[in-house]
Amino acid sequence: MKILKNIFILFWRIWFYAWVLFSIVAISPVLFIIISKEAWYATFFKIARIWSKTILFVMGFKVEVAFEEVIDPKKSYLFCPNHTSMIDIMLMFAITKNPFVFVGKRELKKIPVFGYVFRKTSILVDRSSRKSSRQAFNDANRKLKNGTSVCIFPEGKVPDDQSIILDEFKSGAFRLAIEHKIPIVPISFYDCKKRFSYTFFSGSPGKLRVKVHKFISTENLTMEDRNKLKEQTFKVIYTSLVDDINKKLK
Repeated sequence: MKILKNIFILFWRIWFYAWVLFSIVAISPVLFIIISKEAWYATFFKIARIWSKTILFVMGFKVEVAFEEVIDPKKSYLFCPNHTSMIDIMLMFAITKNPFVFVGKRELKKIPVFGYVFRKTSILVDRSSRKSSRQAFNDANRKLKNGTSVCIFPEGKVPDDQSIILDEFKSGAFRLAIEHKIPIVPISFYDCKKRFSYTFFSGSPGKLRVKVHKFISTENLTMEDRNKLKEQTFKVIYTSLVDDINKKLK
């Protein structure tokens, strides 16, 4: 039985990588033209949303989103979801209509085809380099001034220990939010680790539940409040994830 299950997961995973690769290759002539100019990012974002929804659909995932507060399509935000899977990126595109750019680790640019697109449309950072971190902060500043929202996975990476519910947050996202006086939007991804973790022979089709929590205002905050803001955001997401785990155990 386990062998049959592993065979199914193997073909299911190959199906995923094939769809990602060939879908990007198929639209690459148009895609490469669109990403060549920053002014055309809104068009790229619309394509990315369609692409993400298609990939999630063909993989058998059903997205369910609960909003505690409505996102205004005319405002900029700093989106802060927890990070557990490579499908987190697609899920973010699928649930958010506001154009945003990701701040992601520089290693992603090494992925064939996808890495090139990600590099041209996102802000990449080498967290071991202060110079790179400063440049990423400046790039994010510029995007926010132009009215584009920013999405940062505040953990900075997917935790190596899969038993970790939520890893320690980095400070960059909260400095940005305070500087631009934009709301923090905490987001909980409940099922991504279960559905498509980095452990190869694991996962399955099913629901991808998301909660967009009440926004955290930064209007009256200063840089001295960034750690308090970081702790507040962490508590919102962590409590939500723990509550969901406890409900399943009952």
